[in-house]
Amino acid sequence: MIKKLFSFNVLLFLFVSGCSLGAANTDEYKVVFNNRPSQQGDEEQHLTEYTVAIIPKVINIPYFNAVEEGAIEAGRELGVKVIYKGPTVADSKQQIKIIDELIENEEIDVIAVSANDPEKLIPVLKKAQNHQIKVITWDADTLQEGRDFFINMVNPETLGRHLMDTLAWNVGEQGEFAIMTGANSASNLNEWLKWIQQHQKEYYPNMKLVTIAATDDNPNKAYLIAQKLIKDHPQLKGIIGNSSVGPPAAAQAVKEAGKAGKIAVVGLSPPNPMNEYLKDGSAQIITLWSPKKLGYLTVALSKNMATGVHPYDNQEIPGVGKIRMLDDVVTMGEPIDFTKDNVDQYDF
Repeated sequence: MIKKLFSFNVLLFLFVSGCSLGAANTDEYKVVFNNRPSQQGDEEQHLTEYTVAIIPKVINIPYFNAVEEGAIEAGRELGVKVIYKGPTVADSKQQIKIIDELIENEEIDVIAVSANDPEKLIPVLKKAQNHQIKVITWDADTLQEGRDFFINMVNPETLGRHLMDTLAWNVGEQGEFAIMTGANSASNLNEWLKWIQQHQKEYYPNMKLVTIAATDDNPNKAYLIAQKLIKDHPQLKGIIGNSSVGPPAAAQAVKEAGKAGKIAVVGLSPPNPMNEYLKDGSAQIITLWSPKKLGYLTVALSKNMATGVHPYDNQEIPGVGKIRMLDDVVTMGEPIDFTKDNVDQYDF
């Protein structure tokens, strides 16, 4: 009997964001000002009181494009200057360089980073703190000593176990499966991996994990890995993508191999890149939160930090909803599953 061990109390208003990713960004460095027309009605741009630097793991993939859209929207609505700057590949060295340059060249109140490595960023984040810059993390955490608090999207145990469930439901709880992760050093991905594997061992003994392949959040690399998985494991029954580039790449490879319906694809991705694959059977279930809401929340809590206001449990964030706070971790909300039946209801 199929086991649904974790059900989600989905709050749809958190996820129907109505955002469109549009074309991929081509600029590494973006600065957004809050525009306030003067009394004379001119269009002069005025700097706001607080400046927040948002550092994603990587730019120019749909997930972080949507985060950027939410961050820009928050900057305009909340009167915050937002600098959105990230590396072109998911690399901690590039993030360190970017943060260093921001410390030296910009007047920053808060740096908010999605860390490619939980340890390697610590020295540069401490440098920022020594320059009286507040530091928080979002999406992927660092060691606690490097930041004030972490903005998590969902509870990691609930998410990891649920991802394993979604695959098991679609393969009859039997057979070989693979996991496509992002960067091996990403703390959030590793936490989800831990719970995926734990759940499989506890509840799905007839399923076998054959490999975990790191894509480094590179779409082309992910596609090549998916092709290789299908070729190297002829008995493969499913693929879990636990970073956003994995499911689209896996679904495309499955479709091209003529394995739609024979190899199940599940995992984490925005719905727009998966719309076609869900409808044609190349993927079965995709899970995510709203990355646009995550970007908005990150800027909102960053502005609060700049004013000396720390997040607290059940705090109501306009435009986001109530957040949870436990120790030094904020949890934004709960995820939602996208299938062929509901994918058209969402646009991000």
